[in-house]
Amino acid sequence: MENEVKKYDEKKNIIKNKSFLFAIRIVKLHQYLTEKYTKIYSLSDQVLRSGTSIGALMSESVHAQSKADFLNKCNVALKEANETLFWISLLYETKYINEEEYNSLNKDCEEILKLLISIVKTMKERLNK
Repeated sequence: MENEVKKYDEKKNIIKNKSFLFAIRIVKLHQYLTEKYTKIYSLSDQVLRSGTSIGALMSESVHAQSKADFLNKCNVALKEANETLFWISLLYETKYINEEEYNSLNKDCEEILKLLISIVKTMKERLNK
């Protein structure tokens, strides 16, 4: 798996790269949570779904059928990133993750959000011309 991450890391698509690496962190978080806290599977499953779907949507967007389809996939990824921030905050507030882990995950997710906001804004401007 390390070789896959390295290969993916060499790609030029920053949002795809960041969202892929973030998804790996989310999968590891899910594994940790389900091993340590067996009763919060539903909560850890939610963060797994939203946190990994960002990268999946950005991967799909590469082969979008149109600019409007691309924009739609980016908008959905933006919503998933917002949802992931919610679940990360909830995990922190309920003491399932510590402050250091929260800050790190939050920082990564905020970076992805900023990139997605920029992409969506730019695409909306291009489509309205």
